[in-house]
Amino acid sequence: MRDLRKKLSEPGILIMDGATGTQMQGLGLPPGMAPELWNLKNPVAVKKHHQGYIDAGSDAILTNSFGGTRPRLEMEQSGHLTHEINVTAARLAREVAGDEVLVLGSMGPTGLLMDPMGSLTYEKAVEYFAEQAAALVEGGVDGIHIETLSDLQETKAAIVGAHQATDLPVTVTMSFDMHGRTMMGVRPEDAVKSLRDLDVVAIGVNCGNTLEDNLIAVTAMRSAAPDVLLIAKPNAGLPRMEDTVEVVYDVTPQIMADYALKFGNQRVKMLGGCCGSTPAHIAALREALEGFTPPPLETVLAQNQNSHGDNGTGADRRNRRRERRRERV
Repeated sequence: MRDLRKKLSEPGILIMDGATGTQMQGLGLPPGMAPELWNLKNPVAVKKHHQGYIDAGSDAILTNSFGGTRPRLEMEQSGHLTHEINVTAARLAREVAGDEVLVLGSMGPTGLLMDPMGSLTYEKAVEYFAEQAAALVEGGVDGIHIETLSDLQETKAAIVGAHQATDLPVTVTMSFDMHGRTMMGVRPEDAVKSLRDLDVVAIGVNCGNTLEDNLIAVTAMRSAAPDVLLIAKPNAGLPRMEDTVEVVYDVTPQIMADYALKFGNQRVKMLGGCCGSTPAHIAALREALEGFTPPPLETVLAQNQNSHGDNGTGADRRNRRRERRRERV
């Protein structure tokens, strides 16, 4: 088992993997089928998925367990398989990763609304996440990665549940895909301030809309919490249908590589991709960051302050529009 905390204390950026669902669809995952069920039904394909990212240069891969909480699996009539699916997800990733690559147990949202908007209580959410984390630890993960959360209370429940199950390090990302906020209205600066004291080793963003939107969220986090280790795992842009049969993501590996340097300039410590990203995107990230040295923290904070002072107008806003247009090319 590798030591995530030790790895994060070393120089350089830890390269994560890319998309899971879209990659498995390319490997033959039937339309509408939950990727987590493939851990039991097609383990060979799951291991091939992991191997692709390791070959591309990932230092850490995520288990195929994003939708592995009991309520999420109950939506697939598979709640009774919660333990087996998560243990197997971890074991498959571990088999491919060996001792050289970190394996982080992926935990996504439950799919239920938290009280008072929904029926899921904080205590029950903690229980669900603790159950999943315990199974992932049993399967051999090196840490727990909580991702794509939008509700701050559910995020806190996931962190607490993970800590109830294990002493392994915990990382967390939220998705800011609603005009700079999560679907539940959380701003990146509020998220990082609320989560940084909950014994997590790194905090950040994943999924979202454009690369630029994710970069803006990371920048806000860096300015709000200068001492926090940051994560970025953005989508390869937004999906669109081509010839009404194929889903296409327009961000190329080269565009992703260009943005890797921008995320690096915010002193992001863990960097990968989310929906639509492929091993080619991850290979491009790694190549772009070879020998990269981040600027001093004081320089980053000063630049962020100057950019914020423009208030999103003038040259700064024009540059952002140009970056968005470029992503669509």
